[in-house]
Amino acid sequence: MSNVESKKRIGVFTSGGDSQGMNAAVRAVVRAGINAGVEVYAIHEGYKGMVAGDQYIRPLAWSDVGGILQQGGTIIGSARSQEFRTREGRRKAAYHLIEHGIDALVAIGGDGSLTGANLFRQEWPELLAELVAEGRLALGVAAAHPNLAIVGLVGSIDNDMFGTDMTIGADTALHRIVEALDAIASTAASHQRSFVVEVMGRHAGYLALMSALATGADYVFIPESPPPDGWEEEMCATIRAGRERGRRHNTVIVAEGAINRHGDPIESEYVKQVLTERLGEDTRVTLLGHVQRGGSPSAFDRNMSTMLGAAAVEYIAAAPPDDEPQLFGIRDNEVMHSPLMENVHKTQMVAQLIAAGTYDEAMAMRGRSFVESYEILHTLVQAQPRPANPQRSGQRLAVMHLGGPAPGMNAAVRTAVRLGLDRGHTMLAIRNGLVGLLKGTVEEMNWMSVHGWVARGGAELGTSRHSATSADFPRIAEVLAEHRIDGLMLIGGWISYEFAYQLASHAHEYPAFAMPVVCVPASINNDLPGTEISVGADTALNTIVEDVDKIKESAVASQRCYVVEVMGHDCGYLALMSGLASGAERVYLPEEGITLDDLRHDVREMVDGFRHGKRLGLIVRSEHADPYYTTPFLVSLYEKEGGDLFDARPSILGHTQQGGRPSPFDRIQANRLAAVALERLVTLVESGIHDSIAIGRENGKLKFTDLRDMPAMVEPDLHRPKVQRWMALRGLSRKMAECRPPHRSGR
Repeated sequence: MSNVESKKRIGVFTSGGDSQGMNAAVRAVVRAGINAGVEVYAIHEGYKGMVAGDQYIRPLAWSDVGGILQQGGTIIGSARSQEFRTREGRRKAAYHLIEHGIDALVAIGGDGSLTGANLFRQEWPELLAELVAEGRLALGVAAAHPNLAIVGLVGSIDNDMFGTDMTIGADTALHRIVEALDAIASTAASHQRSFVVEVMGRHAGYLALMSALATGADYVFIPESPPPDGWEEEMCATIRAGRERGRRHNTVIVAEGAINRHGDPIESEYVKQVLTERLGEDTRVTLLGHVQRGGSPSAFDRNMSTMLGAAAVEYIAAAPPDDEPQLFGIRDNEVMHSPLMENVHKTQMVAQLIAAGTYDEAMAMRGRSFVESYEILHTLVQAQPRPANPQRSGQRLAVMHLGGPAPGMNAAVRTAVRLGLDRGHTMLAIRNGLVGLLKGTVEEMNWMSVHGWVARGGAELGTSRHSATSADFPRIAEVLAEHRIDGLMLIGGWISYEFAYQLASHAHEYPAFAMPVVCVPASINNDLPGTEISVGADTALNTIVEDVDKIKESAVASQRCYVVEVMGHDCGYLALMSGLASGAERVYLPEEGITLDDLRHDVREMVDGFRHGKRLGLIVRSEHADPYYTTPFLVSLYEKEGGDLFDARPSILGHTQQGGRPSPFDRIQANRLAAVALERLVTLVESGIHDSIAIGRENGKLKFTDLRDMPAMVEPDLHRPKVQRWMALRGLSRKMAECRPPHRSGR
């Protein structure tokens, strides 16, 4: 039996259903613990292992969690335990923890698992007293561990927990669903079929709602907002109208917990029966099942889980031992903690509201963004716009791209066009960016002009990297006046922001420029002022991480160090976040540059790592990190110094980062940003206000930035804003890559 320990020991376990990103959280707990001088023990098979003890509770070293970032599931296992539900079972669990000197737990699971952890903590003093009374535990040992500290991380693909905006695994599950729906759309269109797709979500409609928004589904059923009585006819009318206007396929998404207004389940098979019998549709049912839990975690889930795991260890190391259990989550893009059971009770309250039939309250508890997404979806799924209000004069609004292509641009255009048409406005498209504007390539869009755009990569309207010069202004003014454009929405990157600034700055010279302009940030570089994340960056990040996962597999087989070059121009966002998500040892950023001292240190560490058993090395370099220490130079340097230990190879990912279908996050964000941007644009036009502004997301909230202040917000002569909040993760990246205590090996 353990005596009083000089070094704090933490147990980490996963419980309940597995979710992608759990391994990243375990890795972060271990590595943050080691760097903090804390010993971390894995409790295998969740509460079952805690009750069983012995080989189920084992210490984890730095190298034990190497190479697990990209693995789905949980390497330490998860299992349900009926025995832990009993007092005797929890007494056994307490004994086994004390046996290993553990009096703090990081619990990764859903509300049931976290509730069990809280009960365990409440009973802890009594359980230890019972063990002392039985003679199984020495009084001095029990006195050395008077309290059990608990920190909870939410592992659940349903994204149904209060206290965090996203739960571990939800983003990846959405990836799996959207990938499946995209694939289904191809075969459905080929045969003009309808598909009913059932997704997980017993008491939560997040996956169903967001996947419907991200794929352009025609109808969705979620538990929080059951359809009105007679929904069968409403659904059939929507699908019938879509067929008449040329839709070749239809998709209906059903959350597994979907119900009608009387609380009765809405089964996928019944939805199929309705479509088949009332419309004569060739209909198929697809149950995605546990594929939603599987596969490699997304970049977001890897990074969020890493942030939460590290923060949990820091909190345990510093908090009073008798502190109330805390739940750690992401709120407004910040890692935050709040009382665990308060969040559990709120989570359970939603299910109670649904059961009681108070659906408006259940929807309200999901948050404003959830409600607004539901409202946006209901407009987008219509087969045509609603009749215009004769008492309101519609505006002539134009949409245009400027700058490089970014995945999600098409989704933003689709939303802007359809919402604009639904509100009675004339929606115009300026094709091929500035080149098209100068040529007068302006066309009116209708409802079906943007059909199927939500899932497409690239930019269907076309774009260009040409910037406007003073010589272009007269022609630009002529085209804007000729087409009587009242307001302009720019969906693009740095060049679009510059163009909006130019229009505002020269409006006194050219009256046609005196109109409101709203920019929607779309750039894989994530280098725009006034927003923490731009449309396209998440897709690019996932593309990088998927490619690097493959590179790592190749490197392991051949004792190799790879230097991977990623895009970003003057901004290191993609480099830092992909390095964090892929487990890179070194990340080189343009914000920091590269020094000779850096290289001496980094090469020495890499060589030492391979001498102690490392099998692969990974370095991520942003394309403009340094004009002299280029990617070929770094490869030559590491190749020379690696000698017989390892060889070095470059991998320049190039324009693959701009391509591919947009990720679910980029589709959803594009929808939401475009919807809010259009609403503001219309308000400005009707008010006669000629602002040039950009919508963005800061501190998790939508806001508008006046682009007349752009010069003050950006670094002189560089394509990046002065404030880049993501740089705060630089320290975490180093902490996950460098083991400060001796004997570092593995990744």
